[in-house]
Amino acid sequence: MAAVSKKTPSKKAEGGATLEKPARAKAATTTAEKPTVTAAEKPKTPRAVKKPAAAKKEEPIIEKAVAIEEAKPAIPALSAPVEPKALPPATEAAPAPKAITPALAAEIAKPKPPDDRIVHLKPPIIVKDLAAKMAVKPFQLISDLMQMKILVSINQPVEAEVARKLCEKHGFKLELERRGEHAPKPTETPKTEVKVVAPAPRKENLSSRPPVVTIMGHVDHGKTTLLDAIRKANVVAGEAGGITQHIGAYSVALPASDKKGAPKTITFLDTPGHEAFTAMRARGANITDLVILVVAASEGMMPQTIEAMNHAKAAGVPIIVALTKMDLEAAQKMKDRVKKQLQEHELASEDWGGKTITVEIAATKKVGIDQLLEMILLQAEVMELKAEIDGPARGNVIEAQVESGRGPTATVLVRQGKLRLGDSLIIGPHWGKVKALIDDQGKMIKEAGPSMPVKIVGLSGVPLAGVEFQVMKSDVEAREHSVREQDSLRAEKLEGPKRLTLEDLLTTTSDNRKTLKLILKADVQGSIEAIQESTTKLPKDKINVDLIHAAVGPISESDVLLATASKALIVGFQVKVDTGAAEAAKAQGVQIQLFRIIYELIDAVREFMGGMLDPEIKLTNLGTAEVKQVFDMSKGGNVAGCLVTNGRIDRKGRVRLVRRRNVIFEGSIQTLRRFQDDVSEVRTGLECGIRLEGFNDYQPGDLIEVYQIEKIHQKL
Repeated sequence: MAAVSKKTPSKKAEGGATLEKPARAKAATTTAEKPTVTAAEKPKTPRAVKKPAAAKKEEPIIEKAVAIEEAKPAIPALSAPVEPKALPPATEAAPAPKAITPALAAEIAKPKPPDDRIVHLKPPIIVKDLAAKMAVKPFQLISDLMQMKILVSINQPVEAEVARKLCEKHGFKLELERRGEHAPKPTETPKTEVKVVAPAPRKENLSSRPPVVTIMGHVDHGKTTLLDAIRKANVVAGEAGGITQHIGAYSVALPASDKKGAPKTITFLDTPGHEAFTAMRARGANITDLVILVVAASEGMMPQTIEAMNHAKAAGVPIIVALTKMDLEAAQKMKDRVKKQLQEHELASEDWGGKTITVEIAATKKVGIDQLLEMILLQAEVMELKAEIDGPARGNVIEAQVESGRGPTATVLVRQGKLRLGDSLIIGPHWGKVKALIDDQGKMIKEAGPSMPVKIVGLSGVPLAGVEFQVMKSDVEAREHSVREQDSLRAEKLEGPKRLTLEDLLTTTSDNRKTLKLILKADVQGSIEAIQESTTKLPKDKINVDLIHAAVGPISESDVLLATASKALIVGFQVKVDTGAAEAAKAQGVQIQLFRIIYELIDAVREFMGGMLDPEIKLTNLGTAEVKQVFDMSKGGNVAGCLVTNGRIDRKGRVRLVRRRNVIFEGSIQTLRRFQDDVSEVRTGLECGIRLEGFNDYQPGDLIEVYQIEKIHQKL
């Protein structure tokens, strides 16, 4: 055995073939000795236990080798063919990608950290929000914008391209998001879907509804008087100046008319006839079924009569002509002439072979009223007016106002369904829960059906006149819709005004036109629309009118503060002034003008505009003096000895010194003397001594021209 052990190292160095013999011999000796081992020890053979362990170690090595083989194209160092003996040390090649990964990660981290340098914003992009996203001071962004010749404040928006340049300058990237992009869709309803929440009415659910009739016409042609005769009430006495200032809605119950089941109730809308209320008349025509065009037979067709007729035609509404004041002799004489005027405007009367229903009435004596009502019911029957009675209510706002003790209220006209107490509704950008329903007689009711005017109490704000209202399923849905609408309006206001640049400032400065800023407070929304339309018709070639704030309600302290900050004038139409507001206005020097009739208000605004115009400057030459000799006075400087060549030299006038047809100096006269005496003026042909204030370089031959500045007040 000793000899074998000595030969083993030498033969091992020569080759591996001789190593098998000692191994077999050793195995033979082990087999020979096996009978001495017990059967219990036989399963615990070390070789039997190590075999599965060795197999487990080979699996990860093979997998790593396969992974390296697959990654050959990506790693240039392993592009050469790999020999089989290189497979076992695969564990040594594995750290290679680990050494590259930190370096690549470090390089990637420098220019592009994960989502840290990306700014997500929704338009409009406000300077303050952009600065907060980039963690920089707002004044730094404002400074950058000024370098780009863009002048904005911290709360003003900037365009997307400008914001993108700012982000790039500070090492950020801007990504715009759409409004509501990340909002939870299951809980939100799109704006378009909210407006059509109520399903379309089915034909089997429709039933007849009362007609909605609008009375339109010229000022003082008897519209409200006609309505008084129908309602048996005196509305004219309550109007300022006898002129209707608002749209009134009244529901008139009539006795049973015929056996065909014609409607017994008619809803009347009384629109103002003054030209300033064009928008109100247009809204009245759009929400009505019939139009009664009131024409005074004693006066004929007037401009506002034609305008009202055009609004009715544009809305596609049938017209019934009511010839009023037929109890007067002048009306009887001009009756045919008025019908001829109507025929010229494609409103030929039925008795003249036309299709327009014409009724002669005398409202003060209640003549022809019943015939007019019959014609209305007949026309409504022909039109087959129907609506769904039991569905969710929908309609339009007629008027909106703020009432003390009730808050924002709105007079609405129900078009479809039934409006009940406790209903949640959306009304423009506002929402509300109906706390009270008041009819046109001032009585509390529990529900209102189609074609019924009613006042709603319990709104979150004052809606615009003419907008639609709609009943929602719950308060939550109505409130969410209101929030979305207000956000949208706020975004439109921010995006609406043009960005103020330095070029715009220079243009505005060079323009001689001024701006009259007004704050308007009125009793109802319709009056605000009327005044806004009237101000747009004022001449603006010399001065602009800027209505910076218009709202419904009395004049408050906040209005005075706004007027103080913006240097505006407060105009009130049929409203009162709070005690605190009056004291604040007196302390701040803010002017408050109150009016009850729209004519006076428009005339006053016109006068305010004329008063703000700069007077025209006119230069009038008074005289000319020629410098003959210059005297050097030791104390006061030089004095020009002059001869007055024409006109007169007035000491109070302005002067300019002309030398070789060039103006050298402009200023005033310091002293004017004749011999040793101070004089106020020197006339033609006389000599005098003149010393100009701030000028001492006189030369013989200079001309001193004296002129006077006259200011002439401009008119619009």
